[in-house]
Amino acid sequence: MENGFSGRVIVYKSENSALVLILVRLDDWRKHGSLAELSKCFEEVANQRNVGNKCALLWEDCWSNKQRIVQSRLMFLLGVSQRIPGRLTTARRIDLNIASRFLENNHLNGAITSKFKFGLFLPRRYFRVLQSGFEIDEEAEELLVAAATFSYPRIFQQEGKDYKSYELIRSASLLHTNVVGGLDKLMHAFINDRHPGDIMTYADLEWSGGESYSKLGFEVRGIKQPEPFLLDDETMTRSSRSDGSTNTFPLTKPYTLIYNMGSIKYVKVMDALQ
Repeated sequence: MENGFSGRVIVYKSENSALVLILVRLDDWRKHGSLAELSKCFEEVANQRNVGNKCALLWEDCWSNKQRIVQSRLMFLLGVSQRIPGRLTTARRIDLNIASRFLENNHLNGAITSKFKFGLFLPRRYFRVLQSGFEIDEEAEELLVAAATFSYPRIFQQEGKDYKSYELIRSASLLHTNVVGGLDKLMHAFINDRHPGDIMTYADLEWSGGESYSKLGFEVRGIKQPEPFLLDDETMTRSSRSDGSTNTFPLTKPYTLIYNMGSIKYVKVMDALQ
């Protein structure tokens, strides 16, 4: 099945689930691609989700550069990841080095500057819940299975008191795992530590419609439109501008102009302030 510029549609199936993957191949994009044609892919992703199918859009450079992480995300969507009950884990603050290393290895977008960092640790006594063959240091006292990072607060005045708004910047689970209730537990650890007025985050539309955030009490507050990136044809790395412009991108190397699918802005207001 092909779309206007030969975006490839692949269907994966497991015993309990199915996944529609729309792969954007770079050679086809360079020859025939346009934002208008890409919008047809975006519409197909939305249509698949609207009828209850799991669907993701994947650029070829993402697959080439982050293959292990992409495979893990696909396994998660298919429901075949190693399940770890979040109730067996312990949440606590972690330092910059631990958070950065974990996110670089387990998040598609890697690590980014943040202020507050929390991790979930599975104690050694519960290693027994892991499937045989799961890679782990048997001598370790615990295993970091999930992490989340948060921004500095933006402080506003509300009814004469400081109102603090934070951003959930990154969250990820260990490759090939599904920490059931993990993000909820990390959120609670952060809330108990910082007492925010609200928490804002973004759902990457290429991978989901943000259903997991809705289940945690987040509400949709806006849509961020597709953003342009310059893909270095030699290194297969992306460059972006915060204002969405490509006017001053460096053009000293061969590059390809590509776009992401945009994102959904979510906000969770603490119950006491609703």
